[in-house]
Amino acid sequence: MSMIQLAMQNFKSNLRNYLAVVLSMAFTILAFVNFQNIIYSNLFEGLGGKNAEYIDILVQIISIVLICFMFCFLWYATNVFLTKQKKEIGIYIFMGLTNQQIGKLYFIETVMTGIFAWILGISSGMLTTQLFQMILLAISDITVEIAFQFHIEPLILPSIVYLLFYLIFSIKGYVEIVRSSVLELVSATRQNEYVRQNPVVLTVKTILGLIILFSGYFLAIKEGGQEVMGNVLAAVALVILGVYLLFGGFLPMLFQKLAKRKTFLYQKERTLWVNNVIFRMKKNYRAYAMTCVLMLCSVTALATGFAMKYRYEAMTHFRTTYTYQIIGSQSGLSDMIRPLIEKNNQIEYETEITVLHIDDSAWKTETHTSDYAVVSYSQMKQLAKAAGLEFTLKNPKQDEIIKISRLYLLSLLTNRSDVICTIHGKTYQQIQETTVPYLGYLQEMMSLYLVNDKEYKRLLPLGEELYLYNYKIQDLSNFAAANDALDSLSPEMGVIKTDPNSSDIEWVKVLYTMCIFMFLVFILASGSILFMKLYNDSFEEKERMQTLRKIGISGKILKKSVSNELKAAYGLPFLVMAVSAYFSVHALEKMMYADLRLIYFASIAVVFAVFFCFYRLSAMAAAKE
Repeated sequence: MSMIQLAMQNFKSNLRNYLAVVLSMAFTILAFVNFQNIIYSNLFEGLGGKNAEYIDILVQIISIVLICFMFCFLWYATNVFLTKQKKEIGIYIFMGLTNQQIGKLYFIETVMTGIFAWILGISSGMLTTQLFQMILLAISDITVEIAFQFHIEPLILPSIVYLLFYLIFSIKGYVEIVRSSVLELVSATRQNEYVRQNPVVLTVKTILGLIILFSGYFLAIKEGGQEVMGNVLAAVALVILGVYLLFGGFLPMLFQKLAKRKTFLYQKERTLWVNNVIFRMKKNYRAYAMTCVLMLCSVTALATGFAMKYRYEAMTHFRTTYTYQIIGSQSGLSDMIRPLIEKNNQIEYETEITVLHIDDSAWKTETHTSDYAVVSYSQMKQLAKAAGLEFTLKNPKQDEIIKISRLYLLSLLTNRSDVICTIHGKTYQQIQETTVPYLGYLQEMMSLYLVNDKEYKRLLPLGEELYLYNYKIQDLSNFAAANDALDSLSPEMGVIKTDPNSSDIEWVKVLYTMCIFMFLVFILASGSILFMKLYNDSFEEKERMQTLRKIGISGKILKKSVSNELKAAYGLPFLVMAVSAYFSVHALEKMMYADLRLIYFASIAVVFAVFFCFYRLSAMAAAKE
């Protein structure tokens, strides 16, 4: 039998064992191809230049994430193949094969597996491009014409990246086998991925891991100003390192402590699985940590997507609060403006308010802008009632002020306490900030603040009082009918026309959908990694299970012990992820001004359901061994 025939035979027999990892690699290629196809299909050109540009940037960012993810995932996958191959090396040595021949056999079999995954991913990616676009547009609620076009360009980058990484790691495995001694190869099945460490090392890892992990949690939810982005990046690095040390130190030490307690160990047949969990924890802690981090990424991606969706809806509502806004220096102009609008449209509601424009030289604020204005409390309350907007603001005192802010897609300023501003030498304490669109689009154009009526009158000599007239029409589709008439108003009057069909933020909806796909990629990969690791471990359990059956342990008890061991293997990464995800989602809440608690619990439930399915598959696979 030739080397290629032997490798082909091994490939066919082991394909079932590697199926989870192969499908995950293929799914990663599929996602990569479909995201690249967005760039070359010109799908979103109809949304306008800025939207198309932003979407291309998003796709490029996601492509970089997928490349990094593919690098790590292929590294792990080829290590799994190498570990599995080492378990058969003893047979090959007794057959008379040299290290070079064994390495060559490993290389050919691994390349076959990789090419199979590549062909599966590329072909499925080509077949699903139009389906992917339809799903993307359906979830994003964007209406554009889809024309089926086949481009070779989207296949190039995913293929080059995948095949290059895979070839590098396959050569690495070949070199490792060739350079190993015969003794190392024969004893490879008894070698652990984890070098056994003494309790002192575990204690040090535990202390460092907990300090680093909680430091990451603290930075994730810490409020601040421009330093928030740096805190978030530091939090990501600290949480990843902390999770790694948690599985490498704290959890093994915890189970070792529990194993020493006889009252715990000798109840409910725990002796059959607790010590094995300790051994597996020491052996597989890298896989557990990687799985936990990938799950954390998946939950964060999903939360980010829904946060973007909520923010898009809020920003759309914010901008369409009023259809037309006219600002001028004269009062009583509503009788002149209203007929111009009512000539072709019916007004749903209208409001009027005066704003005091004060020169920016009189202001000192944290974020300095060129246009500042203040409004009085009583007028704002009347405006909110007329427009049907909620009004929960309390009347500020003489030295207090409320900021009327715009809606930002993402804000790095999460510290809203102890904010002060100065107007013409007088200091005010900012007691509240609201993003309710009382003044509509004007809130995006000016820095607006609310003061009580008495303070408003005191500030009158410092600025110029302007009159703002706001109108919302019933039929938004007839928006353009009053444009010419309003344009004929005096040049001294500013006219703001908010087109309800404006699509300058449509790219946000696309980002929401992309986050959902990234959630699927990460969750499938994390489940596949853990499933593959536990499936390989089940081969090592065959002799132990046979021995336990021979000494009289019933099959029912053994099945229960295996189930408990698998529950620990899937449950521990899930619990660590659930705790860590709370802090990441909470940090996202602060930056997005959104309540994401429901999304957090929903995403945790989805991850639990996916992992429960992988757990059942692992239990069935272990029962067959």
